[in-house]
Amino acid sequence: MKITENEVKKVAKLAKLTLSDPDIERMATDMDAMLAYVATLASLDTDGIVPTAHAVPMANAFRTDQLRPSLERDAVMAAAPKSAGGTFRVPKVIE
Repeated sequence: MKITENEVKKVAKLAKLTLSDPDIERMATDMDAMLAYVATLASLDTDGIVPTAHAVPMANAFRTDQLRPSLERDAVMAAAPKSAGGTFRVPKVIE
């Protein structure tokens, strides 16, 4: 697949990049080489290969969720510097 300079200009515009004419020519060549490589990868026979997210086996490192009692609301509100109606009162930060 041949990438044209107009296509490079369109991608550069979408990416909000300003490219000089020599850069556009170089990018067209580079992008063409990238697409040729991807086409080579697409021609590989991958039948029977299981898709994986990681190269090595991984196990979940997180613990399972456990239901535990929460703090008493009255005790928490009593420790708050300011509270009203069962909620924390905080200073206004937006003018």
